[in-house]
Amino acid sequence: MKKFVIAGKYRANYQLSSAMRIAIAQNNYTVGDIRHNLELIKSSLKQAESDNADIVVFSELSLCGYPPEDLLLRPDLYTIIDDAIDELLSLNSNVAMVIGHPIKEPEGLFNVATVIHQNKILVQYRKQLLPNYSVFDEKRYFESGSEDCVFEFKGVNVGLLVCEDLWYPEPTARVKALGADILLSPNASPYCYGKGALRSAEMGARARENELPIVYVNQIGGQDELIFDGCSAVYNEEGQRVFQMAEMAEDFAFIDFDKTSGAIKPSKGYLNQFHGEEEIWQALVLGVRDYAHKNGFKGALLGLSGGIDSAVTLAVAVDALGKENVNAVMMPFRYTASMSIEDAEAEAKALGIEFDVISIEPMYEAFMSQLSSQFAGTETDLTEQNIQARCRGTLLMALSNKFGRLVLTTGNKSEVAVGYCTLYGDMAGGLDVLKDVSKTMVYRLARYRNTISPVIPERVITRPPSAELAPDQKDEDNLPPYDILDAILEAYVEQDKGIDDIVAMGYDEADVRRVIWLVDINEHKRRQAPPGIRITQRAFGRDRRYPITSGFGRQFKSK
Repeated sequence: MKKFVIAGKYRANYQLSSAMRIAIAQNNYTVGDIRHNLELIKSSLKQAESDNADIVVFSELSLCGYPPEDLLLRPDLYTIIDDAIDELLSLNSNVAMVIGHPIKEPEGLFNVATVIHQNKILVQYRKQLLPNYSVFDEKRYFESGSEDCVFEFKGVNVGLLVCEDLWYPEPTARVKALGADILLSPNASPYCYGKGALRSAEMGARARENELPIVYVNQIGGQDELIFDGCSAVYNEEGQRVFQMAEMAEDFAFIDFDKTSGAIKPSKGYLNQFHGEEEIWQALVLGVRDYAHKNGFKGALLGLSGGIDSAVTLAVAVDALGKENVNAVMMPFRYTASMSIEDAEAEAKALGIEFDVISIEPMYEAFMSQLSSQFAGTETDLTEQNIQARCRGTLLMALSNKFGRLVLTTGNKSEVAVGYCTLYGDMAGGLDVLKDVSKTMVYRLARYRNTISPVIPERVITRPPSAELAPDQKDEDNLPPYDILDAILEAYVEQDKGIDDIVAMGYDEADVRRVIWLVDINEHKRRQAPPGIRITQRAFGRDRRYPITSGFGRQFKSK
């Protein structure tokens, strides 16, 4: 495969025109599945050809998917990618393609956008600004490019920038200075709540600052913890977003661009974004669907307790996978209230799923019988509560093994933060749907889902939350009220505020110290928890990486 980088302008001998039809392919790629991704690209290319497009733009690292992480360290990855590029060259298409992929050169590994036309590579642009914060660690793998890229194609000077390059003013200004008429930007921009408005502000600013139209192309889909929400968009030279593609769904469209007038005409209407709870709900649904399907699971199952967390998790799973692919198990014990069993059954019936009831009483008694000599002379404590949870976890994992379904755990961000969960018990499973969703947001999501169809009983939403592992147990026996807890957690976990700052916000110092202490001493639990779908700017896992062995939190337990 021929590979090269052109600095400055690339000029080609094509029939000159002031108009260009640019196709935008917003696809759902699978990391590492180059063959699958190649077929998606070829399918989009056919669509672009049928629409008489001049050029079609794909998202960042579209051939290998994003983020490929340590797959980039495998030498055989590049052989497969080179073969895929050769196959695209052999198509000899009259539509130019902007393809994202990694490339290994003598001077290092680069994140590139390659422009292919007919059986030639016109240019390859190396991404210059490599994000290395939050969920990104591109500097672990890539070297920074140093050359700007503008190429002439059919009479239009086209600039290229990749993702992070657009978030800072200088690269766009340099492309404009090289004479670009329009800027194409492949992206892999992961979702968090509010990201759409932030993106739009930044992309609009780049376009407005340089009086340069921008075609912003993002991928969609779930990849482990990350969600990519699509929302590919086009901005005119005044910085106005004149077109946007689907959110949380694959999409294909084209625009007609006239460089003389600056006019941009989309092939279809502008799509509005989701907002509020609907936006978060759709992100969770996409995350569950792709995690299950891309990992080869036949469906999902979960423990349905009659509480709000499992009710919301169940509704997300059914919306993601279909009622025929989800089943729930109620696993009562002597402390389980009759209303919990009734409510769980009502939820299952409302959603039309398979529902089973398996008591954990015999299993618990077997454990206690076998441990009776070791436990002799000791007081009942959390140990017995944890045995209940671990009986349930073992049951769910047995059903998962037997029927090939993904176990969805139901712990929310508030509980996971303070360790209000049991290792190898309610934490046992493959994906925690609510891991980045605070308890107060869980209630809001329940209310939202019931506006679509009433699947969560009102009593589940209004009754005091309880783990039901002890008589008359309530969450607030051990934790501050959730509205207070969530506010403290947001300040400490997501904003990195210290004790004095949080107390100054009006919260009781004893509560603040206890919550911070609980967060810090439970890192070992979170490190062993299943992955969860990221919806905030600071999720546990890829975003927030704290040591397990640390004395930092001890100073906060008391003054």
